Parts: sequence; structure tokens; C-alpha cells
Amino acid sequence: MEIALIGATGFVGSSILAELLHRGHHVTALLRDPSRLAPHEHLHVVVADVQNEGEVAAAVANHDAVVSAFNAGWDNPKIYGDYMSGMRAIIDGVKAAGVTRLLTIGGAGSLYVAPGIQGLDRPEFTGKYRPGAMAARDAYVLLSRESSLEWTVLSPPPGLEPGERTGIFRLGGDDVLLGADGTSRITTSDLAVAVVNELEKPAHVRRRFTVAY
Repeated sequence: MEIALIGATGFVGSSILAELLHRGHHVTALLRDPSRLAPHEHLHVVVADVQNEGEVAAAVANHDAVVSAFNAGWDNPKIYGDYMSGMRAIIDGVKAAGVTRLLTIGGAGSLYVAPGIQGLDRPEFTGKYRPGAMAARDAYVLLSRESSLEWTVLSPPPGLEPGERTGIFRLGGDDVLLGADGTSRITTSDLAVAVVNELEKPAHVRRRFTVAY
């Protein structure tokens, strides 16, 4: 497939890029600095600002799907506003380009940890990660109202770390998936497997899902 990828050099996006190329897909990466990616025969880099709807639309046109691993920066004091404006530009840009398939990654804090209680609702969920987590939750609500897009949101488990690719994990919905040890985790490599699996065989169109070991 022809896939447009936003956030290809990030913590999650770099693993998604590797998985897409490993499976033979052609990838257009939207970046501000093209020198940050090594050349590859199936990789095309486009200079684009994801805060600009027009630049997004021009970059993603004529692709089968758009994958967004956009992150406004955990140390960014304006992360909430920048994340929301970026997601609006991405959504509007994808629609303007006539692409219908959009898969975004984010929202671990909005997974339910108990009936009616999201991770963000817990009093101990404080610190620098809270504004970004709130933005991801609100962006999911924003995307869920889109009827013209075949959208999917993949919310990682709370424990997301670098590591090997096993291809073995469980799928869930809106609730945190806990393992036998009481933790919920996955590697970025296996999260990327779940992303590309969903692109190749869509099973969560206009739905959110999660994954964990």
C-alpha cells in the first residue's frame, strides 16, 4: 500500500516506519527535517508542517491511508494546545485530500481502569504527562465525531517501551488489558505490528482498540 506517515522519527513512529518498510509498503514520511531519515527505496520524504492543513493535504493526497503518530512534545509547555491544533489540521488535511482511512496512535490515559473510570481520572495521574494525555483523550473524542473518515484509534497500554518484535499480543477495546502480573505493557515494535495488521486487514474501523501482552 501507499501509506503517509506522520511522526516517522518519533518514539512510536520510528517503529511503525520500520514495520511498514519491512512488509514492503511504500511510505511517505511528513517531516520538517528530511535529513533525520536514512534513504530507503520504498521511502519518500516530504517536508510538511502538520500544524498546516494545506501542507498536510498536499502531502497525503493519493495515498491509501494515513497513519499519525503525532506528538507535540512531552516537554512542550503548550503541549495541549499544540496537540489539539495539530490533530485538527491532520483530520482536516486528510479529508481535504480525499483520503478516507486515518489511523492514529494515542490515548493510553483514556483507557478505562475500572467501570466508568479512565486512567486520567485517578488522582495520582499528575505531572508533565497529564496535559498531553488530556489532549490525546480530547482528540479521540474529536475524531470519533467524524462520519466521513474510516478512522481508527490505537491506544497503547500504560507500559510502552523499546524492545523486540514478537508479533504475539492480545487485542482489547476501551479497557486496559492487564497481564497475569498486574501490568499492562507492550514494546513499540509490537505496537507497530498491530498498526500494520490493522492497515492490512481493517478490524476496528470507526473504533478504538488497544493491545498488550
